[in-house]
Amino acid sequence: MAQNKNALIRYKTIDKCLQNRARRWTLENLIEACSDALYEYEGKDVNVSKRTVQLDIQVMRSDKLGYNAPIIVYDKKYYTYEEENYSITDIPITENDMAVLSETVEMLKQFKDFSLFSELGGIIQRLEDKVHTEKTKQSAIIHLDKNEDLRGLEHLDVLYQAILKKTVLKISYQSFKAREPLEQVFHPYILKEYNNRWFLVGKREENGQILTLALDRIKKIAWDLKTEYKDDGFDGDEYYKHTIGVTVFPPEHVKEVVFKVMRSNAPYVETKPFHKSQKIVERHKGGHITFSIKVCINYELERMLLGFGDSIEVIQPLVLRKRIKKILERTLKKYIPSSGLPPQSGLLT
Repeated sequence: MAQNKNALIRYKTIDKCLQNRARRWTLENLIEACSDALYEYEGKDVNVSKRTVQLDIQVMRSDKLGYNAPIIVYDKKYYTYEEENYSITDIPITENDMAVLSETVEMLKQFKDFSLFSELGGIIQRLEDKVHTEKTKQSAIIHLDKNEDLRGLEHLDVLYQAILKKTVLKISYQSFKAREPLEQVFHPYILKEYNNRWFLVGKREENGQILTLALDRIKKIAWDLKTEYKDDGFDGDEYYKHTIGVTVFPPEHVKEVVFKVMRSNAPYVETKPFHKSQKIVERHKGGHITFSIKVCINYELERMLLGFGDSIEVIQPLVLRKRIKKILERTLKKYIPSSGLPPQSGLLT
């Protein structure tokens, strides 16, 4: 990274020199200017060789960085720009550059709730303005799932700062089953996003239990500066190692789940695995594939399997197979009335 930064400093210095047409620039002059610039930026002497500056000029002349700088040599000794007002800082942005910049702006704007990105706010705004002045407005090429009305997003920054500064919190939390909010002293560890919802993972002071709190169920947050923060070396990657989603169970609940995917959906599951542990057990004639994953059986896994409808069959474990079967049977009853008669007219219109 340091070498790349030094190269950029040299390019900028050479560019500034060649714009100054009131002076004649030899290779030795450019070497001296680059050395002075690096000393100014780095605070130490940097040995800039003749070969280095020659390669810099070669790169600037090429399309490698998109400069295509019209650097010429006259009188077999002096360097200058053939175009009087040329500068590498005024390079026109290509259509492809504009597309990339436009989508990058949209991606960065997804994180506007974090103060971590607050200093980027002005930069993003200026970049967005530049993009719009350089191209006609068009619909986004990349569409990101987002829900601006999702509750709890206003807590993101406070929670992020608490985790960063290792500060205990007092959180008023009301689950869907609770009638009233419950205040608890909480040691925040990580923020986790799943299925376009945000969660806070940490430890409850009262019993040391690891909990996952949905941000949309948090009512109030206050700092608890009296309680000592304890992280106990929490590792998010290890914690979610055998989990799909956010519902984590103890290691003894980890099972090998084997499922057969029909030909129509097998390529999708193969190219986008359910879990990093996914393996192919068998490729069947006709294009069907049997996979296995090593995970905890939780609600998120069941919902994922059920989402494939009749194109997937759970083979094992037997307890999961039976559970999926019962869910499908109950679902089927909703579409087949006990009377055996078709649904009343108008119900499905």
